[in-house]
Amino acid sequence: MRTAFFQFLLQQAEVDPNLYLIVGDVGFSLIEPFQQKFPTRYINAGVAEQNMIGVAAGLAMSGKNVYVYSIIPFTTLRCFEQIRDDLCYQQLPVKIVGVGAGFSYGAMGVTHHAIEDVAVLRSLPEMTVVAPGSVLETRALLPQIHTLNAPAYVRFGNNEETITYPANTTITLGKAVEIIPHPDRYIVATGNALDLAYKVCKTVGDIGLVSMPTIKPLDTTFFTSRKLSAVFTIEEHSVIGGLGDAVARTLCEEVEHKVIFKAFGVQDFYFHEAGPRAYLLEKAGLSSDVISAVIKEKINAFTPPLSIPSYQQPGTY
Repeated sequence: MRTAFFQFLLQQAEVDPNLYLIVGDVGFSLIEPFQQKFPTRYINAGVAEQNMIGVAAGLAMSGKNVYVYSIIPFTTLRCFEQIRDDLCYQQLPVKIVGVGAGFSYGAMGVTHHAIEDVAVLRSLPEMTVVAPGSVLETRALLPQIHTLNAPAYVRFGNNEETITYPANTTITLGKAVEIIPHPDRYIVATGNALDLAYKVCKTVGDIGLVSMPTIKPLDTTFFTSRKLSAVFTIEEHSVIGGLGDAVARTLCEEVEHKVIFKAFGVQDFYFHEAGPRAYLLEKAGLSSDVISAVIKEKINAFTPPLSIPSYQQPGTY
């Protein structure tokens, strides 16, 4: 996904002399082509992320199209006040691109884990939050994000890229992407949890799969336009404030009938250890086997039993 992003950025910079890229001392091996081709439109702010956002805001106020790129905790949490005051409050169309969603940088410890970013940036007025689940989604959404006249946050993860999309799939900003159709039961996933959700679907069987690359604004019409019986969300993010919370609120506020619901994500704690992404996902209970078992249990628990009338003797009522 990062490669697709930098390819897009190079293409846009060729035709847009106002496009600027600011990085926070990261991205080496990918940023060099942009740096070499457009040296006057490239800024390495170093490990000064608050200043990086301030510079981006100033450039945007001068009519520039600005992209900011860094590791997620440093391009979102470290400079949250600047994003709030300099970008969102002033409605400046700066695009914040964060890499390393969830446990992508798991081996570097909790300082590099990105499990709160969606919750934090979803709370900001004017902010669009996008988490592509694949290269296909990334390539489709970047041109649409580029035209937004408002702040946007793009969250990139580290996926296995195992998804097979239906032919002629249309990917639109702000809309759900139906990958496996089903009459009334769905797993809804976002970002780098999409591959995990795909595996869960194959294990559970008889359930649909939807990718939700745009978390804000959420495609609420997907949930209100059909008679859903069960919805399960999966995200590599805290269960607080992310996709699960957004979907749960929609189901509670806008769907009148009963819907089985369960959000799968990182529970309300930090890991005091480092390790590969797969190891941390397993520790967090985000494995295909664990999630599949819970979903099956939830569905079976609420499946009405077959109605068989009890035997009555003739003449008794």
